[in-house]
Amino acid sequence: MRILAAIVTYNRVALLERCIDHVLSQTRPPDELLVVNNSSTDGTVEMLERKRIKYVTQPNVGSAGGWKRCIDEAIASKCDAVWLMDDDGYPDRDALRILEASLQPGVSCVSSVVVRENSPDTFVFPFPLLDQRGLPVLLRRKRKIARLSELEKLAGGPTYPFVHLFNGALVSTAVVRQIGNVESDFFLMGDEVDFFMRLRRAGPVISDLRARHLHPDVSRRPLDAVKLYYYVKNTIILNGRYFDKKPARNFLAVVAALHRIARRNSLGEALSYVAGSRAPILWKAVRRGLNGQIGKDFDA
Repeated sequence: MRILAAIVTYNRVALLERCIDHVLSQTRPPDELLVVNNSSTDGTVEMLERKRIKYVTQPNVGSAGGWKRCIDEAIASKCDAVWLMDDDGYPDRDALRILEASLQPGVSCVSSVVVRENSPDTFVFPFPLLDQRGLPVLLRRKRKIARLSELEKLAGGPTYPFVHLFNGALVSTAVVRQIGNVESDFFLMGDEVDFFMRLRRAGPVISDLRARHLHPDVSRRPLDAVKLYYYVKNTIILNGRYFDKKPARNFLAVVAALHRIARRNSLGEALSYVAGSRAPILWKAVRRGLNGQIGKDFDA
C-alpha cells in the first residue's frame, strides 16, 4: 500500500515541527510526506525548507480547503491511502503500522483515537454512544464516552464504528474517487462530519483503539465569533442533510455553542450572543443554517 502522510498547518510552526518529527519516526514510515500550508506567517516555510520537507502553500481556505488539497495531492501521486492530520497533534510510533493493517478491502477509513498528550486514557474529543443506525444518540442521560478504557470495554474488540476525522485518519483514495472529496465550502467547521457521513455510505469507517494520536487538551481553548458562527451554521446544515429530530438537534447545537463560550471565554460573552452586541452573529448563523447557505460568509 502506498501512503501519503499529509498535515494541514496554519501558524503553529513549533507544533508542526513536533508532528513532522513523529511522522518521520514511525515504525512503518509513510511513502511520502506533504505539508499543506494555509499561508502561515510565523516561519513555517523556513522550517520546512530547513528540514527538506515537501510542502505546498495556498491561500488560507480554512481547514476544509486544506483537507481537500491533501486528498487531491494523494490522488495525483497515485497513493492508495492518505493519512490526514492537523498540526497540533502527533501520532504514536506504531500508529501508521496499525492503521494500515486495519484498512482492509471494503473499509473506507480507519482512524487513530485522539487522546490527551499528558493523560493518554482521556479523549480529547469524547466518543458518542451510537444508536442502531450508527448515529450519535440524542436523548439519553449519558451520550458521550470520555475515556479510552471505557470505550475498550464497550467496543468488545479493537475497533469502534465512529471516528474523529483529520487527527490521524487513514482514508482510502479509491473510496474518495467514488464519493467525492471534502466539501471545501464548509470552510472551518462541519467538513469532517459531512465527509464521515459520505465515507460510511461506501464502507465501514472505524477507529482502531490500538492506534493513538496524542493531542493538546482543547477543552479550555478560547473560541472566537468566527468559529461559533460556522459551528452553529454548519451544524444546522448537517442536521438537515443527515440526521433525524432536526429541531431538537438544532436547538442543542446552539446550546452547545453557548456553553462552550461560557466555559472557555466567559459567561458574559456567552450572554452577549443571546441578547447583547454579538446576538446578530448567532441569529445570522441560525437563519443561514436553516436556509442551507453553505460557504465562507461571515460578515459580522
